[in-house]
Amino acid sequence: MTNLIDTHTDYRVGTWKLDPAHSEVSFTVKHLKISKVRGTFETFDVTIVTAEDPKNSTIEATIDVASVNTNQKDRDAHLRTSDFFLADAHPTITFTSTSIHTDGDDFTVEGNLTMRGVTLPVTLTGEFGGIITDDYGQTKAGATARTKINRHDFGVSWNAALEAGGFTLGDDVTINLELEVVLQK
Repeated sequence: MTNLIDTHTDYRVGTWKLDPAHSEVSFTVKHLKISKVRGTFETFDVTIVTAEDPKNSTIEATIDVASVNTNQKDRDAHLRTSDFFLADAHPTITFTSTSIHTDGDDFTVEGNLTMRGVTLPVTLTGEFGGIITDDYGQTKAGATARTKINRHDFGVSWNAALEAGGFTLGDDVTINLELEVVLQK
């Protein structure tokens, strides 16, 4: 198992904040048993505090539920209701890491995801993209990660039966993260 510091000699200790122009939180869920519905959250924040030993680093994230966007206005409004996110009572989804393990550029982050007032452990797996100083002198890092959750575990259980059998939505939701962060000075 290779440590992140061994792989990236430019590893930096410090606080990293989200670069929202170069980041995305998206999700997919099976629709009608034949395809997937895709969506994003337009407003979210991430803070990563890197430690001397990467496994002691921390990640905290917050998503604004009302910013859900599936490119269909009526569906987005429905997603904000009690059938799904219950955005009025639970306006944010949060994630707090509890452990981080690296093997070269691959990583696993264990943490607690809170949605609709329910907090459960989840595991994110991903790949570290690297560290670079951009043309403006900002030190940036990038990573991709994903996890899969069962929406019912978080109280998101709306569905509709199909005449052909089965239901409108699948149970599993895949969450994808494309993150770029900036080292704070």
